[in-house]
Amino acid sequence: MFTGIVEELGEVVAVEDQGASARLRLRGPRVTADARHGDSIAVNGVCLTVVETGDGEFTADVMAETLHRSSLGALTAGSPVNLERPMALGGRLDGHLVQGHVDGTGTLTARHDADSGTELTVALPEGLGRYLVEKGSITVDGVSLTVVEAADDHFTVSLIPTTLSLTTLGTKQPGDPVNLEVDVLAKYVERLLGASAPGLANELRRSEATR
Repeated sequence: MFTGIVEELGEVVAVEDQGASARLRLRGPRVTADARHGDSIAVNGVCLTVVETGDGEFTADVMAETLHRSSLGALTAGSPVNLERPMALGGRLDGHLVQGHVDGTGTLTARHDADSGTELTVALPEGLGRYLVEKGSITVDGVSLTVVEAADDHFTVSLIPTTLSLTTLGTKQPGDPVNLEVDVLAKYVERLLGASAPGLANELRRSEATR
């Protein structure tokens, strides 16, 4: 589990194409300070497993499903990336519960900069809009953000200057893709309600019959 509070703005050192998969080498001295083989590090919101680490860098393999679901396939040497280590048990939850399992990619459609911060509008892939609510949480490229406006096909978020300076969102422009992870609690609620729907319908019918 992660919190969506980016620890470090890292950089892609190299990308090795392995056909259906890829191996990334990334620089992040802070997140690799205590990293070992098999540990997890979130890269732009995607939970990856450390293969090797040393000299402030680590390598991670990215499978075909991850390349399909996320924007990691578009990374090249020199690309900046948001990095976060998993939340320590007993630590503060400063963002929200983030799994590092990207639900899809959105597209930044508008950016409005002001002295106090920046508002971003992001187009949603089909089917994700039902999981968003105003003042709820969403993860954008690994950054925990509060939804300002929620619609079926887009949402807006407001970013403070600190977030702009410490994450990749500070340089994102309209047309850029972003990784999205909706609040996992919303998906569990939907699943539970869907499973109980037939039982609820039967209970309602029985209630009507006894009136």
